[in-house]
Amino acid sequence: MNKIKIDAVIAADVKKVWEYYTSPMHIVNWNFATDDWKCPWAKNDMVVGGKYIARMEAKDGSFGFDFEASYNEIIPNKKFTYTMTDNREVNVEFNDLENKTEVIVLFDAESENSIELQRDGWQSILNNFKKYTESN
Repeated sequence: MNKIKIDAVIAADVKKVWEYYTSPMHIVNWNFATDDWKCPWAKNDMVVGGKYIARMEAKDGSFGFDFEASYNEIIPNKKFTYTMTDNREVNVEFNDLENKTEVIVLFDAESENSIELQRDGWQSILNNFKKYTESN
């Protein structure tokens, strides 16, 4: 299975970046790739075996889905891994760069969409996260 890597450097310390990335009250503000989408709610039981669920939908109501995964490993402020419902795995690392944090996401590609489309979509969400975190 192909792995896709995306990353961003956030101008914030690792504790803030971890909190904004994992807390449902923040997830709903950045977890979408384009401005015509939204994330109306999210739940995150951040323990090994716990579930992460985020509702993603078009603002016009034309389409939506629940993104769901279960945690495999969690090292607070460092990294976590989860497995999505289609058995693809995602690894998220948080590298402390002194007042900045590098976030690296490595995920298993799916077969329906091109690698480029998947990378661009996930990178857009991560870019949204960066913008939200740096401005709050």
